Amino acid sequence: MTTILVTGGAGFIGSHVVDLIRSAGDTAVVIDDFSKGSRHNLAADVKVIEASIADRQAMLAASAELRDLTAVIHCAAQASVVASTEDPAHDLHVNVAGTINVLDIASAHACPLVFTSTGGAIYGETAPRPTPETAATEPGAPYGASKAAAEIYVRLWARKDGLPHTICRLGNVYGPRQRGDGEAGVVAIFATRLRDNEPLTLYGFGEPTRDYVHVSDVARALVGAIGTSGTFNIATRTETSVREVYELVRTAVTASTSGDPALAPLRPGELQASCLEIALAADVLGWKPEVTVATGIPSTARALLGD
Repeated sequence: MTTILVTGGAGFIGSHVVDLIRSAGDTAVVIDDFSKGSRHNLAADVKVIEASIADRQAMLAASAELRDLTAVIHCAAQASVVASTEDPAHDLHVNVAGTINVLDIASAHACPLVFTSTGGAIYGETAPRPTPETAATEPGAPYGASKAAAEIYVRLWARKDGLPHTICRLGNVYGPRQRGDGEAGVVAIFATRLRDNEPLTLYGFGEPTRDYVHVSDVARALVGAIGTSGTFNIATRTETSVREVYELVRTAVTASTSGDPALAPLRPGELQASCLEIALAADVLGWKPEVTVATGIPSTARALLGD
C-alpha cells in the first residue's frame, strides 16, 4: 500500500485522482484550501489538511504531519486565464510560489511529484498543431507564464534532489464535478445555463477550438505517470470548436431555451486554437484517452445535472 498526497484533492481533477488512488487500495491524503473544491467530492474517511499551497508556514506544518509519503500529485492551482490577466501577481503567487512549497514537501519525503501543467496556454497561439512537447513555450497570458515558470522549478528540483518528477500538460479537462459558475469549464457552464434558461455567450463567436479530454482519462494519466521523468501532453489530439461543444451539450440536456446564444470576441489571453500531440504519452506512459468527445460531453452534461 502506498500513500499519495494530492494537492487540490477536493477539486474537480484532484477528487477524481483521489478516487482512482483509493480504488487501487492505496491511501490518498488531500491538501486543499476549499476556495474551489468541496468536501462533498471526497469520501468521509479521506484525510484532509485544509491549507493553501501558497501559505509557506501551513505547508511546512503539513509536511511535518505527513507520514510514509510515496508520491505527490500536484493539482492545486489558480487555473483561470481571465483571472490571471486581471491579477497576475496572485496567479504568480499561487502557481509558482505554491508549487515551490509543494516541491519542498516532495523533497522532504524524498518522493516523486507529478505536476499538472497546461497545454494550449503554455504553447501559445503560434504553436504547430497538433503541438508536440518539443514546441517552444510562448504563453499568451499570465496563467500560461506561471505554469511555464513552475515547470522550470519542477525540473530544477528534480535535478537537485535526484527524483523522477513528471510534468503533465493537460488539454481542456471536462467531466463530472466540474463547476459551472466560472469562466473555466465550458461544458459545465453550458449545461447549467441551458438548464436554467440563463444567458449564454460563445466567445470567439463559437469558432475557437480546444483539445477536450475527459477527467477520468486525466486521472489515469496522472497516477500512471508517478515515477517517470519527463514532460507529457495529456489530451486527445482532436480539435473541437466551442460551437460544437455547445451543440453536444444542448442536445444532451432538457432545456427550454429561447433563441441562440450570444456571440462575442475572445477575452484577453484566450487562444484561438489548441490541439496537442499525445504520441509521447502513449510510447512512454502507455497511456491513451478512452473517452471520446462525442460520448463524453453529453454524458458529462447529463451527470452534472443529475439526469
